[in-house]
Amino acid sequence: MIRHFVHLRFAKDTSEADKQALYDQLAGLSDHIEGIIDFQHRTNDSVEIPLVRGFNDMFWFDFTNEAVRNSYLENSVHQAIGAQIVAKTESGADGVFVCDIEV
Repeated sequence: MIRHFVHLRFAKDTSEADKQALYDQLAGLSDHIEGIIDFQHRTNDSVEIPLVRGFNDMFWFDFTNEAVRNSYLENSVHQAIGAQIVAKTESGADGVFVCDIEV
């Protein structure tokens, strides 16, 4: 199983409603991509504020394997949502940090 983490540094003017709308769209990818096991999103609760560097929001997907993860990355619906996310983050793509692990 592959867990795909995405940490976000949203622009200060991004509302909670805007964030939730993006998360709802991401959750809907399960209807388009077979092999998505789970989708979750959370707010970073770390007390190590200097190390957080503003990455206060995160989401993750669990994929059955690398092939499903790769399909997700190439999926046009995912790419459109990703563009919306980048438009809402501080400094564009610099406001996104991605990490994948094998679980």
